[in-house]
Amino acid sequence: MSLQPASTLSMANARGLAVDAKSLDSLNSLAGRDARAAIKETARQFEALFMKELLKSMREATMKSGLMDNEGGDLGSQLLDEQWAVQMTGLPGGLSEMIERQLAQQTGGAPDGAGGPSALPGAVPAQPPRAKAAASGAVAAQAASAVQATPTQARFVAEHRAAAQQVARESGIPAAFMIGQAAHETGWGRSEIRHADGRTSHNLFGIKAGAGWKGPVAEVTTTEYVDGVPRKVTAKFRAYSSYAESFRDYARLIGQSPRYAQVMERLHSAQAFATGLQQAGYATDPQYAAKLSRVINTTLSLQRAQA
Repeated sequence: MSLQPASTLSMANARGLAVDAKSLDSLNSLAGRDARAAIKETARQFEALFMKELLKSMREATMKSGLMDNEGGDLGSQLLDEQWAVQMTGLPGGLSEMIERQLAQQTGGAPDGAGGPSALPGAVPAQPPRAKAAASGAVAAQAASAVQATPTQARFVAEHRAAAQQVARESGIPAAFMIGQAAHETGWGRSEIRHADGRTSHNLFGIKAGAGWKGPVAEVTTTEYVDGVPRKVTAKFRAYSSYAESFRDYARLIGQSPRYAQVMERLHSAQAFATGLQQAGYATDPQYAAKLSRVINTTLSLQRAQA
């Protein structure tokens, strides 16, 4: 990976949040070269994530339903919240300055204006290699943990990690890819497919019960996209006795069906994997790949934070 100047990284991060593996690697690289700049950028990321969750909570509390109460509206709201969060961070006297001071104390660095009695204004104190390495690791860890946007997301990843890792060893499909897709399909576990009596079907991937399915089913109303237009339809979905069984059935579907052969060749990238699923017709949502890749990247970051 080529090293980017600190100014280049700051400009890139100013357009979004560092919640994917590439952005976190860039932030870690910056920490190894300029710990103070990395601390400042990490503090800004913390503040942006906090503001994003604050805006999301306010929106959920005041806009329970309406014309935008659908998956397309949810995506638009999410992108708008992210852009507002980025614009509202890094201001003088804001939350990021307080976070920067705390991170500096934890890593042994110094924020602007706090370099000690012998520090000149604007000077960057020299750091021995051991201190730079410690700062690099601490900043990367802080950035990774920042993506734990909600306790619900963290619980979902922790709950399904063991089953997904076991199936990953059997199938070769990365555990984070499977957990991320399960999170996307169920809204991080909040919208699982259930039987008429309320029992969960343990179906984490929205796999329908076709003519060849001989097991139990759950019949529910769901959203399908016909010519790009969302419509409510009633469909039958497979039901399982456990979440582990759901992961295994999903892995068999992706790994053994000729329809998804190209997907198994794209396990190197969350974006490529998600795009392959959409191209193979896994879902009818025209924005499926974009949505899924974001959730997978969040899952990857949560896994690192919980490791």
